[in-house]
Amino acid sequence: MLPGSIQITGETLSGAEVKDICDSLKENTVRLLSVRGCQFSDRDFGRVCRGVAESHSLAQLNLNLGVVSSITRTKQLADALKANRSIQTLFLHGSPLLDAGLVSLNTALCTHPSLVSLDLGDCMLGDEAVRLICGMLPPDGAKSGLRELTLSANPAISTKAWARLAVAVAHSSQLRVLNLDYNPLGDQIAGMLAVAVASSRTLEVLDLEGTGLTNQSAQIFLDMVENYPTCLRVLVLAENAISPELQQQISDLLSEGEGEEEEDKEAEACADAPHAPLEKSAWIPHSSSSGRHVVLLTSGLGDSLLAETEM
Repeated sequence: MLPGSIQITGETLSGAEVKDICDSLKENTVRLLSVRGCQFSDRDFGRVCRGVAESHSLAQLNLNLGVVSSITRTKQLADALKANRSIQTLFLHGSPLLDAGLVSLNTALCTHPSLVSLDLGDCMLGDEAVRLICGMLPPDGAKSGLRELTLSANPAISTKAWARLAVAVAHSSQLRVLNLDYNPLGDQIAGMLAVAVASSRTLEVLDLEGTGLTNQSAQIFLDMVENYPTCLRVLVLAENAISPELQQQISDLLSEGEGEEEEDKEAEACADAPHAPLEKSAWIPHSSSSGRHVVLLTSGLGDSLLAETEM
């Protein structure tokens, strides 16, 4: 039987319901577990973490909206992640982690063998957390790192720390999606990010919605996509003081580049088809400008389970 999903939002979970979740995790019948905004006791949270540790099927874990509400729970989650080998996507959006929480999670996150997507939006993070996150974006030639990172709405992060992140992004060998929306970045940091995008050989999606940018930033991005080769295909600039004309120009250029890239890929696929048929990817970006997160999970039988959760 193909593993399924458990998705519960904003409920108070009883001990019996938690037992059912834990049993399903231990029986490896769950591929996606989402308990976003749910309330349950610390004891029951520990039981769920033990279930996560024992699961070999779980690929996506959603604990958004305050489920990881204390340093005790953070440590329990860290222990679960150290034992688990299967999770690809972890959502902790809206959890009051602070830097101390990320310190507790850091080793588990950095050493997890399958984790490729991490949402730390609105987690009250600061500069120390960013320093640790940069370690999850190893440079070319190093171990594999995150492919998707969300740091939305963490206003305590300083300009210096954002600059450090921009350098890490420039040299990351894996990162494809970066969501920095609703942070007070301003034009200075946006300029650094433009350089990072131009340097990156993998970054495809950059979300800068509501980050305090002006036409100055947009002009830099326009010059970059107009005159330099880049992997970028989506740049979100909504809710900034940027003219619609500039936004449209950038969007049109990115669309043109994406069309040319698709044509090149099709030509390569046709040329390679007799020798090596294309394989389905086990991971696709979970974010888009619409805010939906999608993960494609492939079973050993070649079938696929498409699971969606909304932020």
